[in-house]
Amino acid sequence: MDRRAERTHLTSPLMLAARFDKVSVLSVFRRTCPGGKVALVLATWFGTGLVAKAPGTFGSLAAMPLVLIGWLGTAYSAAALAGMIPVAFWASHRAAKLLGKKDPPEVVIDEAVGLLMTMLYMPITWQSIGLGFVLFRCFDILKPWPVRQAERLTGGLGIVMDDLLAGLYAHLFLKGILWLAA
Repeated sequence: MDRRAERTHLTSPLMLAARFDKVSVLSVFRRTCPGGKVALVLATWFGTGLVAKAPGTFGSLAAMPLVLIGWLGTAYSAAALAGMIPVAFWASHRAAKLLGKKDPPEVVIDEAVGLLMTMLYMPITWQSIGLGFVLFRCFDILKPWPVRQAERLTGGLGIVMDDLLAGLYAHLFLKGILWLAA
């Protein structure tokens, strides 16, 4: 790539926007109080949301340790989901306010909660986890009714609720596929 093409590539509006967004998250993190720092760390799912491309997919992948809690038993999975939902509402709401955006792409704790919803009460096998992951990402991207409408809710509720509903759709489809395969 010649120098001119390289310069154009590095300063394209998309690249500048991506760089600016990540820099703004880090600058907000430096300026905020300890509670704001905790909210940003959780909302970005320990920095996973700062990945330049497909932060939602990487946020879902980073939730795998929580999904693997299911090997301990279904009660542990249910407890993890029940504990994560209010944390996700709070962290995503607080992060959105700090970043000054309605639904910042850097906030991916909602993907973690959606994947937990998908895998709730499912057998924990590599096949079910893989299929659950793919189904969740599909429903999260396609946003069938009422998933897209849930995005219109305000604050952390809107950020998280659409992923919970996408996770519910994925859960039902995964349950059906596993039932048919049995």
